[in-house]
Amino acid sequence: MATDDTSVSGVAGRYATALFELARDQKSIDSVRADIDKFAGLLAESADLARLVRSPVFTAQEQGKALDAVLAKAGIGGIAANFLRVLTANRRLFVVNDVIRAFRVLVAKFRGEATADVTVAEPLNDKNLDALKASLKSVTGKDVDLNVNVDPSIIGGLIVKLGSRMVDSSLRTKLNSIKNAMKEAG
Repeated sequence: MATDDTSVSGVAGRYATALFELARDQKSIDSVRADIDKFAGLLAESADLARLVRSPVFTAQEQGKALDAVLAKAGIGGIAANFLRVLTANRRLFVVNDVIRAFRVLVAKFRGEATADVTVAEPLNDKNLDALKASLKSVTGKDVDLNVNVDPSIIGGLIVKLGSRMVDSSLRTKLNSIKNAMKEAG
C-alpha cells in the first residue's frame, strides 16, 4: 500500500502545526482534539455557524463576539478556544475546517494512526463505524481515525480514501458504470 499523506501545507497547515505543537508541549493533545472535534461537530450541525465562519461580511469583532458565545455554550475552553479566537482575530476563521483536518492528520501521525476520509449516504451508527475501523485496521495494521462526511447524492454504499488509495463502492458510481456500459453496447 502507498504511504499515507501526512503532510500539511498552506495557511491551514501552518495554523494546524502551531496548534499541534502547542498542544504537544502542554501535554494536552487529547483535550485539544476533543474540543476541536466538538467545534467541528457544531460547525457541521449549524448553518448559521458555518455562515459566520465563511462569510467575509462579518467583522472580526462580530465573529469574535459570536464565537465567544458559541464556545461558552459548548464548554470549549483552554488552548482550543484561544486558538479559535486567534484565527478569528487574524481573519482566518474561514480556513477552520482545513485547519481541523490538518490538525487531525498531525495527531494521527504523532500517535502512529492512519486517517481515512469516508463518505456515506447517511450517518453510520456506532456498530458500523466500529466495523469499518476494524476492517481498515486489518488492512493497514494501524488504528484508523475516520473523518466521516455524509453525502446523500452517493445514494448508498461508501467511498473510503486512505492515503493515496481510494475505494468507491457507492451506488452512484455503480449506476454510472452500468449507464456507460449500456451506451457502449447500444
